[in-house]
Formats: sequence, C-alpha cells, structure tokens
Amino acid sequence: MKFQGIIPPVITPFTQDGSINRLALRKVFDYLIDNGVSGVFVAGSQGEFFSMTTEEREELFIIAVEETAGRVPVFAGTGAVTTSEAVRLSKAAQKAGCDAVSVIPPYFISPNGDELYDHYASIAKSVDIPVLLYNNPGRVGYTLPISTVKELAKIENIVGMKDSAGNLTYVNELIRQLDSDFAVFSGMDTVIFNILTSGGAGAVPASGNVAPKLVVNLYNAIKAGDLEKAREYQFKLTSLRNAFSLGSFPVVIKEALDMMGFGVGPARLPIKPISEENREKLKEVLIDLDLI
Repeated sequence: MKFQGIIPPVITPFTQDGSINRLALRKVFDYLIDNGVSGVFVAGSQGEFFSMTTEEREELFIIAVEETAGRVPVFAGTGAVTTSEAVRLSKAAQKAGCDAVSVIPPYFISPNGDELYDHYASIAKSVDIPVLLYNNPGRVGYTLPISTVKELAKIENIVGMKDSAGNLTYVNELIRQLDSDFAVFSGMDTVIFNILTSGGAGAVPASGNVAPKLVVNLYNAIKAGDLEKAREYQFKLTSLRNAFSLGSFPVVIKEALDMMGFGVGPARLPIKPISEENREKLKEVLIDLDLI
C-alpha cells in the first residue's frame, strides 16, 4: 500500500432520524472513486467525528469498508481525548477492515511532547495497520513538535502525517528532517501545490468531496512535472476553499453536495444551514467550476 495521492476526508450524511445515511454515503463514495481518488478518509473533521458517539464512529468504519468494497483504501479517523478511547477506536477500525487510521491529537487538553509520544505509541502498538499522525493546531490548540514526530516516525507502523496548519516552514522542516518514506499530506487545500512540490506525498482535501477531479488533476499535473497547469488547478481549487467562509464549519461542503444532488443533509446542530444570500454565492462558485 503506497501512501500517496488524493484522499478526501469524506462528509458523513445523516438521515432525518439522525442515523448514518448509507445510501447517500455510497453515492459520495462512488463519485469520489469514479473521479480517481487514491483513498477515502472517514470520521475525520469534515466527517463530523466530534458530533458522533463512539458507537456511531465504529458503525461508520464498517459501512465505509462495505460500501467501498475494496476499490480504494479506507482511512479511519480514530482520534480522541483519551488514549484508551483512541485505542478502542483504532482497534475497531482494524476489525472493520480499514486499511489505516489517522489520529488527531487530544483536544481541549494540551499534552507535552512525552505525553504525545506515549499516546501515539500506545495507539500504534494496539493495531497492526498503518497509523498517520495529524497536525491540526487550529482545532486542538497546539502543534505537534517536530522532535516528537521524528521519534514517533521510528515506530514501524507510524508511516506519515496529515498537516492541516498550512505552515510551509513547519512542513518543509518535517520533509527535510524525516526519511523520504515518511509520507506528509497536505490537509490545507490552499497549499496543496506548495506542499507537493516540496516533496509531500499527497493531500487530504475537504474540497475534494465536491471537486475530486480537480484535486486529482492538480496532483497528476505535479507528478507529470507540468507546474503551470498544476498552479492553474490550485488557483481554481482555492476559490472553492475560500467559500468555506460562507458558513460555519463543516456545513458548506454539505450544502455544496446537496446543490449537486447528493442529498447528504445538514450538519449536526448547533451548526445551522447557510443563509440564502451565501447559498447564492456558493452556487456561483460551483457554476464557475462546472460542478452544477
């Protein structure tokens, strides 16, 4: 299994009664896979893991494996505040048949480097599948220290990291200081071009739910050495990423997919639908990108 390419953090559709909407999720999976993604990442931030119970997340792992049916690898978000909960979720992901786990650091609390090392080492030891670290200071309140990442990278099944900070100095230092087989993914859609041309392995772009072909084309253009075309794709993608400001995270991607006919429904409360004025602005962005 190569850790590279475009792996969108998939939204989680819900039915009116609050359960996971398997039919809508299957439609999204089919759309992503048909447009060439390298994998799917479920129960991530864009997938509203924070609004779900442990049991719901475990159910989502099973559904994702069943509905993708081996067509692409399934990455499962198994981060939690406590080590024991993250271990439980990671074991559940492996049992469900997921191919790897991505683990956001503990949020609300602020562990030091030694505590973070022990946290991730315990998770990695609990499963046989690969583990991806996840740097997201905007959501957890702190950055994974590079020194800690370097030590964690010595553990056999810790194979890479997703960075959602978009701090190019930080990412470049990671790539410079770590072995080339440690895969660094961009989690910030606006700097995919920059991170890939610095040696990154791929991207985990929320906007890939809506425009998977555009992000795949960006990745392929860089791999082919066509930086001019890749830069053009990046600027197009940035217009979609900037539209995230039209509503509270993570509702805009769901609104866009609903405009495209996927029927994924709203985000869970307290997040509300975007205003009619902003919905029109979002519609203009999707029209400009030939998505509707």
